[in-house]
Amino acid sequence: MGQSKVFLITGCSSGFGNALAQKCLSSGDKVVATSRNPDQLKFFDATAQNFLAVNVDLSSLESIQAAFDKTIAAFGRVDVVINNAGFGLCGAFEELTDEDIQSVMNINFMGVIRVTRMALQVMREINKPPGGLIQQITSIAGQCGMPAMSAYCASKWAVEGLTESIARELDPQWNIHLTCIEPGGFRSEWAHKNMQYRHPDQLLPAYGHIVAEQVMSAMEKEQAGDCVKGAAAIYQLAYMHNPPLRCPLGSEAFGAMESKLKGYNESYREFQNIALPVDVER
Repeated sequence: MGQSKVFLITGCSSGFGNALAQKCLSSGDKVVATSRNPDQLKFFDATAQNFLAVNVDLSSLESIQAAFDKTIAAFGRVDVVINNAGFGLCGAFEELTDEDIQSVMNINFMGVIRVTRMALQVMREINKPPGGLIQQITSIAGQCGMPAMSAYCASKWAVEGLTESIARELDPQWNIHLTCIEPGGFRSEWAHKNMQYRHPDQLLPAYGHIVAEQVMSAMEKEQAGDCVKGAAAIYQLAYMHNPPLRCPLGSEAFGAMESKLKGYNESYREFQNIALPVDVER
């Protein structure tokens, strides 16, 4: 696919992050992989010349700055930044406290903001020539609301809006691109290791019809995605000359978006008699 690139990938302990790091290394690229336990990261084809593992706290700007500094010191530039790290919080909206929701937003949204801001600066001012790609691993939950997933969906929708706005602000001469990658269900540890549930004492009787663990269990049974294949698709997007702003990943995500777009079109048309006659008379 041409000259190799330097990838900085967050959340590499499992799932997409782990599969992506391995795909990049096996393809001849250089990888900076972040994890809360970087010493435990093990990959085939990793050497001191093409691989660096770092501990990053996404709630800390200083920690993120240090990761970029280490990347530049080791490899001189950053071509692709993949915002993959995050976690889910499963429970009915009224069962969630402000602190619960803020914790999700701080990592899934504010963490992405901190990394993206740093990536833009490096790609514009450090890379010679300037340029690069920022891939936001959002979710089909960033386009379609799901029961018991309000905080998670809100964080991913926020990233989608943020990314679309940034893409419209950038000077084309900087040659920086952004892509929201929207996976559907993939067979990873996301619903277990990276999912938090409400304690029984926090559950509200009014929401007895929504049992979070059962919601996630039902979703897991429908997970058709393969993380290794998904990583290969994300990698392919990273080498495109003009990557898309959005790309659903997997048959579930593709089908959900087709259905939602169809529903949008039908709903907007149905109520256009209310929506349109509100402009100032000219």
